[in-house]
Amino acid sequence: MKGKNILLKTTKVLSWTFVVLLVIGLITLAKVDRSPIQDQDFYKQAFAALEQLDFPKTQGESWLAGWARTNMTPPQPVPLVGYAPRGNYEFVQDSSFVKALTLSNGKTQVAWLNFELLIVHPALANQIQEAIKSNELPIDQVIFTATHTHSGMGGYMPGPMGELAFGGYDQTTVDLLVKSSLNALRNALAAQDTVSITFRKSDAGNLVANRFVKDGPKDPFVRQLIFTKKSGKKATFLTYSAHATAMTTKFMGLSGDYPFYLMENLEKRAFDFAIYAAGTVGSHMPLRPGNTPEKVQQYAHELDSTLALKMTYFATVKKPQIRHASLPISLREPHLRISDNLRLRPWLFNYLLGDTNPHFDITLIGNTLMIASSGELSGVFYEKWDQLAQSKGLNLIVTTFNGGYIGYITPDELYDEHYHEVREMNWYGPGNGKYFDEMILRIISKSNP
Repeated sequence: MKGKNILLKTTKVLSWTFVVLLVIGLITLAKVDRSPIQDQDFYKQAFAALEQLDFPKTQGESWLAGWARTNMTPPQPVPLVGYAPRGNYEFVQDSSFVKALTLSNGKTQVAWLNFELLIVHPALANQIQEAIKSNELPIDQVIFTATHTHSGMGGYMPGPMGELAFGGYDQTTVDLLVKSSLNALRNALAAQDTVSITFRKSDAGNLVANRFVKDGPKDPFVRQLIFTKKSGKKATFLTYSAHATAMTTKFMGLSGDYPFYLMENLEKRAFDFAIYAAGTVGSHMPLRPGNTPEKVQQYAHELDSTLALKMTYFATVKKPQIRHASLPISLREPHLRISDNLRLRPWLFNYLLGDTNPHFDITLIGNTLMIASSGELSGVFYEKWDQLAQSKGLNLIVTTFNGGYIGYITPDELYDEHYHEVREMNWYGPGNGKYFDEMILRIISKSNP
């Protein structure tokens, strides 16, 4: 009898456990939506919004540019962000900077803010935008960029996931970043002078690889804008597709990774000021000789030497004409997957990650089209974009981390592969590769120099 009672109790416990787990599963999990993305209402609405996008143009007499930097290294150690939670940095290998580049044609003013951070979170971007407005800085468009260093500082990402994996949120750290940004912008505006602008493209394909498909497609090019004042002082804004993951995952120092050393080399060799903005880094890894600071510096030196020796294209940006716009992007429901066909429900995703601010920032500078994306785009798409841009007489520069972050945008055929980028970090479901590819092709088609 006693054994029978124990069996009944055990059965009840197991039954209730099953029911509780089933309820939790139903509340928190949903199936992956694999319906064709082109049939979704948001997809059609997004292209309709793009067709109606206001893309105003101003024409000036000359180009005016200014640049400045501000050291934003915290006075006390804060958490490192990148790879996995590592705690506070133990020493400062490289100081962290925010850099500002402003450009005007006398009628429209645009500014690029560049951070030695993993990403520019919407919470940080919003506070900077509000500070720019409240301080009445004369800027029509602000484009956020990041070096995407995986050994940079945290403390600016709110929400449970930010607390768990990205160093949490500390208002003191955010205040430092906002104050540093305003200081850099003010100094850049004050330093504006007449400039000439040139566009350069250099083949650095021997230093980057597709990290999923052996010998697979990649974007091999470094793209540069070079601004030269009458005094001879020069600044460069450049992008590249290799992830800033050259430093070892066990490194506990604050570091800008290879972009920091690349900019340092450029400023020693040819420029007074250099900004590195992460390009289409999805699917791309650096082919570095090692992962110690010395080896990472060697990699940056090799990349700098490649820029000096392997230029494949050069053009002058003559017409002082600016067009700019911001395009909000509608997306499929969140698809943070826990298996091939199961994902977290949208309410849980939104609770964990909060606002992702999906949008494109579009800027046409003469005949150079700059597209800044909230999606961490894969460079495997770039070749067709480049070909279309060139057919329209456009130079194309694509950057990421523009004050929004919606995860990776990779080729759709990889969606069911067990890669980190396409499983845990492809946040908005199957079809995003096709979606973003077609959106960018349409933006290029719509842009007339």
